[in-house]
Amino acid sequence: MYVPQEIDLDALPEHFLSVARDIRFVLLDVDGILTDGRLHFDADGREMKSIHAHDASGIVHWQRAGHEAGLLSGRRSRGIQERADELGMIEVHLGKLDKLSVYEGLLARRGLEDSAMCYFGDDLLDIPVLRRVALPITVPQARPDVRKVCQYVTRAPAGHGAVREVIEVLLRIQGHYDAILESDGRPPKEFA
Repeated sequence: MYVPQEIDLDALPEHFLSVARDIRFVLLDVDGILTDGRLHFDADGREMKSIHAHDASGIVHWQRAGHEAGLLSGRRSRGIQERADELGMIEVHLGKLDKLSVYEGLLARRGLEDSAMCYFGDDLLDIPVLRRVALPITVPQARPDVRKVCQYVTRAPAGHGAVREVIEVLLRIQGHYDAILESDGRPPKEFA
């Protein structure tokens, strides 16, 4: 079982710190990032997925800090769509195999540049977007070719707090994390 540990920001490369200060949008793959990558089916063939509550809370903290989050997945999932809606995620793209064209559309709609973007992926379909964003992130279980193009590989495994780990690092670098702690984990007034 993975036990979260605080990341030493002083140990991160200066380039990572510099880029992380400007990130405004975190875009996530689903299977193998937000989930552990395993697909479960019930007796009626309905797909079931598990998302760690810490990852969901991290997404909420990120958005309450004035930033945006979205999903970009090659698979469709009604449950994931419903969870994304509950979390207030504004860009949710499921069942999309051409991830780069979806990403480019997102940039145009939101008026964003690559320099404001973090993408979190683990498989070969993610590589085109990972190569474009300012901050490409992955998990230890990612395909080797994906790890080669990423600036950060989480300590936490996929589906077990990896998303939360990255969001906390970003919030700390950007100076928002202490305000969250001081407000008992709720959104500080300046973020609400």
